[in-house]
Amino acid sequence: MKALRVIISGGGTGGHIFPALSIANRLKEINPDTEILFVGAEGRMEMEKVPAAGYRIIGLPVAGLQRKLTLSNLGLPFKIIKSLGMAGKILDEFRPDIAVGVGGYASAPLLWCASRKKIPTLIQEQNGFAGLTNKILGKRVGKICVAYEGMEKFFPAGKIVMTGNPIRSEIIPATQAMKEEAVRYYGLDPEKKHIFIVGGSLGSRTLNESVKKWIKDGCPGGEDVEVLWQCGKYYKESVDKFAAEAGDKMRFIHYSDFIRRMDLAYAMADVVISRSGASSVSELCAAGKAVIFVPSPNVAEDHQTHNAMALVKKDAAMIVTDAEAPEKLMKTACGLLEDGAKRKMMEKNISALARRDAADRIVSEIYLLCLKND
Repeated sequence: MKALRVIISGGGTGGHIFPALSIANRLKEINPDTEILFVGAEGRMEMEKVPAAGYRIIGLPVAGLQRKLTLSNLGLPFKIIKSLGMAGKILDEFRPDIAVGVGGYASAPLLWCASRKKIPTLIQEQNGFAGLTNKILGKRVGKICVAYEGMEKFFPAGKIVMTGNPIRSEIIPATQAMKEEAVRYYGLDPEKKHIFIVGGSLGSRTLNESVKKWIKDGCPGGEDVEVLWQCGKYYKESVDKFAAEAGDKMRFIHYSDFIRRMDLAYAMADVVISRSGASSVSELCAAGKAVIFVPSPNVAEDHQTHNAMALVKKDAAMIVTDAEAPEKLMKTACGLLEDGAKRKMMEKNISALARRDAADRIVSEIYLLCLKND
């Protein structure tokens, strides 16, 4: 495959950034001479994560529209105009063969300008309910890579390609050897059952409060259970304080603000509790884990519920609402731990939904669009 010049734009959350990095990594694997430039939003997570992965990124001043009436909304038109000007200059200087959008408002100015300049364009929509930026761009771009069925209600049907969501290559179904390594790595008891609680890249207040309540109540149903709990960096201080006060009640609880070996965290888990962002859903499918989703209510168009229900309808996952979580979540998880037949059924069904070649499929579409333009 020939070397390409590729701009990848978008971000805001790990759900946009990690698929973007997976696409970039696959492009470089196919041809190390491929040049990749990321374009993100100033002050957002991508400005830290992308350079840490070894790629160059330029930030635009673009920002999202606040749902409440705020003074920041007054400056939004000026930020958009400035971002469009910067995007046009970036395209003229970098001269990409293709521009790829992964969602988030940072991709809007770049992809809009690229389509105006007749540069091939492709967007990747991770969720089962399309984001506003991608819905706007869908009419202008050449291809739309999706991970869920029924996306014709958001995009022109002729542009849609079912690819799945790119995930980290190390996320695979756990072998017995991986599970044993994971138990050792996290200092767990191999004789106990294990729950892994993950609240996304920033953590989750609801999941944290649900775990705290369960611990305060004496961990009912958890007599033979250990918990690996990713609480998020914004909540670490409050969890530290809680742990100090809880004392001996925390003896089977292992918590951290950030999980560096997600492959091993999934491998050791008998049950996973997770938000249902698109990347999390795709990784859990690839890991083949019995999961209870708690969709975040603080996302556009309630897309996390759409993501979760796509699996729940196929008996591939369970769901507990955010409002119900403090009372029901840990009780439900402990009940699932005791129901081995149900866990095996869920693991089989969720594994059947995995698309482990998503990055390959998207890269193939990138090359097809570039070839058409030659």
